[in-house]
Amino acid sequence: MIQLHNVSLAYQQDASALHNIDLKIGKGEFVFLTGPSGAGKTTLLRLLYGALTPNRGQVVIDGQNITRLAPSQIPLLRRSIGVVFQDFKLLQNRTVFENVAITLEVLGWGRADIGKKTMHILKQMGIESKYNLIVQRLSGGEQQRVALSRALVNDPKILLADEPTGNLDDANKNQILAIFKEANIRGTTVIIATHDRRLIEQGHKRLVTLNKGEIVEQVEKTTDDESQTL
Repeated sequence: MIQLHNVSLAYQQDASALHNIDLKIGKGEFVFLTGPSGAGKTTLLRLLYGALTPNRGQVVIDGQNITRLAPSQIPLLRRSIGVVFQDFKLLQNRTVFENVAITLEVLGWGRADIGKKTMHILKQMGIESKYNLIVQRLSGGEQQRVALSRALVNDPKILLADEPTGNLDDANKNQILAIFKEANIRGTTVIIATHDRRLIEQGHKRLVTLNKGEIVEQVEKTTDDESQTL
């Protein structure tokens, strides 16, 4: 599903954001990316949805080398990728419904189907009663659910999330993790960048650790209480 071959990216000549990254993520996997601030987690996610292009190496998604795509082809790539940004990137002056429905509108869905699918995902997230509220009136946890709804409404092949539980209490963290797991069970490949050790420990999933732009460790979770270093 996802392969990075000898990928390096530098924002400046003397500052390497990623260095010689080799990573394979299979279809339907659930992977945590972790590491200290500045380790390269967000940069790696941005490479995967085409927001950045590496200086060297290949990024292959679903058999397609996206480093060779023209800028006009990137929107088509993103139709199969859901993204939950660290700062949500919601339209604050729009309603909950409008923020989620926009994904399907861009894909050209009909109005009736948009309404049905949008309300379905909002119900799954437990926020269907908020559908007509302006986003800026919601709590942080509710806004996070809207962001997740928008990312999941079109059943993407890949779901990327950057620090999705930041500033949430434990109860909300547990609920958000459950939502990611449910999406994964339905077949979505899930990649979460986080420094939240509690989330990682509860997730019992594959763990990739970055530091200073390099992968320094990979741990494959085998059961809820066992792990294997790769």
